[in-house]
Amino acid sequence: MATEKELLDTKLERGPTVPEGTAQISGLPAGYVGFLADLKTRIRSAQVKAAFSVNQELILLYWDIGRRILERQRQEGWGTKVIDRLAADLRQAFPDMKGFSSRNIKYMRAFADAYPKEEFVQQVVAQIPWGHNVRILDYVKDPVEREWYIRQTVEHGWSRNVLVHQIESGLYHRKGRATTNFERTLPALQSDLAQQMLKDPYLFDFLSLDEDVRERDLERTLVDHISEFLLELGVGFAFVGRQVYLKVDGQDFYLDLLFYHVKLRCFVVIELKTGEFKPEYAGKINFYLSAVDDHMRHPDDEPSIGIILCKSRSRVIVEYTLRDTSKPIGISAYQLTRSLPEEMKGSLPTIEELEEEFGSIGEAKDK
Repeated sequence: MATEKELLDTKLERGPTVPEGTAQISGLPAGYVGFLADLKTRIRSAQVKAAFSVNQELILLYWDIGRRILERQRQEGWGTKVIDRLAADLRQAFPDMKGFSSRNIKYMRAFADAYPKEEFVQQVVAQIPWGHNVRILDYVKDPVEREWYIRQTVEHGWSRNVLVHQIESGLYHRKGRATTNFERTLPALQSDLAQQMLKDPYLFDFLSLDEDVRERDLERTLVDHISEFLLELGVGFAFVGRQVYLKVDGQDFYLDLLFYHVKLRCFVVIELKTGEFKPEYAGKINFYLSAVDDHMRHPDDEPSIGIILCKSRSRVIVEYTLRDTSKPIGISAYQLTRSLPEEMKGSLPTIEELEEEFGSIGEAKDK
């Protein structure tokens, strides 16, 4: 066996070890490694831009196909069956391209009908993938609401599944609807951002809890499902802790839930109440916010914000309660089960209609 000295001599003869992946070329110029790293970064950036450009071109192509079909149908009276023939001919002409099924071409037609202005398609709609656009066409009928979900998808980078979840949960109709005193207690820019951070109501249907759940059980289960909880809270929330301990003048206090919001740059204290809102809840969270600002807030942080989540609340009582409070507080309701949207209720059969339907089926079998 080689001695330790012999191994050391051999290593010195070979020279220093070069990290894996570094080019070993004789006469390598100074700064080459850094130059190579910069080129790799530039190429990866170009790949991302190229992928975005390809998506944009594809969206514009689909929109143009849909627009041309619409024009033919309106001007020359083409029927819907022509789309099936068109799909077959396009697949034969472009066998390596996907997306020319009859179903997808019908989506192209609907897409062009929903967004008649090419400039809007190019500047807004083409920023998200085709699959996202299809889901928005399926689930959202109001043009203003569609644009809102498109812009939110671009801003937050929602996956298709997250987008569908946000649409199904009615985020557009809940976001920014909480009753707050932010306009009076926060600077203008901070106030607007904080208001949009809150929803009303919050949906906790992922918990599978009974309506008579206790506060501590609700709090614990939300933490157990922290991923779903953070998704419902929205972008920017970072979980700090549950039952966070504070000592004030020798007495012990515990915050139900504590978060930090990275965009607002402030702590967010959440208090959970399983009953109807009571005015005294605001006094308690006002005290907590003062304690957090004194004991936990960094000098660069903005003022802490409080959120009270209740099973129900009277808007008038909430407004009276918040009128003269000094700390920024928002109050929202939460739901453990998702109620059926009003627009769907009229489309469901009544008990009488179901009984009549089943009765007619039974009569048909007897015959």
